[in-house]
Amino acid sequence: MADLESWPHLFEAGDGPVLLALHGTGGNERDILPLARAIDETAAVLAPRGQVTEGGALRWFRRLAEGVFDVDDVVTRASDLAEFVEWAVEHYGLEGRRIVAVGFSNGANVGLATAALHPQVLPEAIAFSGMYPFGDRPLTTSLDRSRMLLANGTADPMAPSPSVAKLATELGEQGAKVTRHERPGGHGIDSGDVDAAREWLRGL
Repeated sequence: MADLESWPHLFEAGDGPVLLALHGTGGNERDILPLARAIDETAAVLAPRGQVTEGGALRWFRRLAEGVFDVDDVVTRASDLAEFVEWAVEHYGLEGRRIVAVGFSNGANVGLATAALHPQVLPEAIAFSGMYPFGDRPLTTSLDRSRMLLANGTADPMAPSPSVAKLATELGEQGAKVTRHERPGGHGIDSGDVDAAREWLRGL
């Protein structure tokens, strides 16, 4: 992967938890900042840019078709993101701080993948409109110290309910504490989702 110092990103200091803000497809590191601030205005925000492009749109990993992910690339990119977080922790002096991924759609999926494969780096995640990112592969990582909030619309064609249910099951079977927030509707984030994330973040 590229030199970690050259990875485009934004960092805003704050006294609260460190929110790793992960944009959706076609977004960028600036687009996701308002969501992070809405969840916790006191947070420090670390917002990197997805390193994959699809038709000119930024993404976090390759996909083979709509809803069909290149799972090998998911694993590789999750490892890259974990390395970036470790670099940023040292670079910005964040040792010992609480770090929570906050992602939407493709950003939610890479946040979930990173938290699932590298829980020592990223033990908590808030996933808006995310789904199971590993295709047919089961999870095998121990997640006994992990917490995840899954916020989804029940009629989301891009993150279908069966995949979300599989995600919750796989995470729970590996020991993660999983909280689900469901709402009517499809792909996106509404004020209820943000309220649920804010409450969940304060609940530890």
